[in-house]
Amino acid sequence: MNKFALTVENLTKIYSGTKNEIENKALNDLNFQVKQGEVFGLLGPNGAGKTTFLSILGGTVSKTEGKINVWGFDIDKNPRQVKASIGIVPQEVNLDAFFSPKKLLELQAGLYGVTKKEMITDLILKIVALEKKADAYSRSLSGGMKRRLLIAKAMVHQPPILILDEPTAGVDVELRNNLWSNVKKLNKEGVTVILTTHYLFEAQEMCDRIAILNKGNLVALDTTQKLLDRIKTKKINIKVEKIESSKNLQMNGIKFKVNSSDSISVTYEKTSFNFGEVVNYLSKNNVKILDIVTEDGDLEDVFVQLTNR
Repeated sequence: MNKFALTVENLTKIYSGTKNEIENKALNDLNFQVKQGEVFGLLGPNGAGKTTFLSILGGTVSKTEGKINVWGFDIDKNPRQVKASIGIVPQEVNLDAFFSPKKLLELQAGLYGVTKKEMITDLILKIVALEKKADAYSRSLSGGMKRRLLIAKAMVHQPPILILDEPTAGVDVELRNNLWSNVKKLNKEGVTVILTTHYLFEAQEMCDRIAILNKGNLVALDTTQKLLDRIKTKKINIKVEKIESSKNLQMNGIKFKVNSSDSISVTYEKTSFNFGEVVNYLSKNNVKILDIVTEDGDLEDVFVQLTNR
């Protein structure tokens, strides 16, 4: 798939400082593209620039320099078309408690200029599994239903790009799984998804590609698998027959840790050693191995490595 849903070129945002403050460069010369039909993760610690970037896309913050093209439309020349091309699901639950889901979606669609005849309210409610609550007060909905209703609101004008800003912050595991099931369904139907999240395992599970921001700079952009391949260290947990806590195990470049009387862990650079060497060393030191469990690094290791957080 060669077409791009979003293209960002040399994007910079500088917040001017007061007399006693220096200016703050929230985004520094960002360049990246989001492919049509992918789930794209935008990650970074607090203050990395994620919120600023989403605010620029949503039209609530003006960029200082650079170009943004959304679904073929320039954000400066065609702001209305850009807004029509994206649906933003905010982090906060901001629903009118006394309107029903159906009424809320119809009002939201009207704000986008969607005529009564063009509205697909019932279909959207079905997609997010809220058709049975179509006429209930929003205040009576559970937390999970409210989150799904936010996604529904972002879809009323049928945008090709859905932006999810920390959609599962503070929700339980069941609700999180339910939300991601809905998002995967939308993505299969062709919707491009841009996701920000603090749950790195979530990004690892959901995203095709990931961009990592740190202090306004793009520090990584690659497929999820290639980012995971950057991890140099390998950790292996070994169950042994019996070992004393004072047992001194030493090999150059390898870290041994005695966890308990029947467990040790081994950490080493996977490009520098063959695990067979470790097994031979343990055998020579009369350590009998009963079981071996490898721990591959996850996205959190990559994140810490790149952002020093």
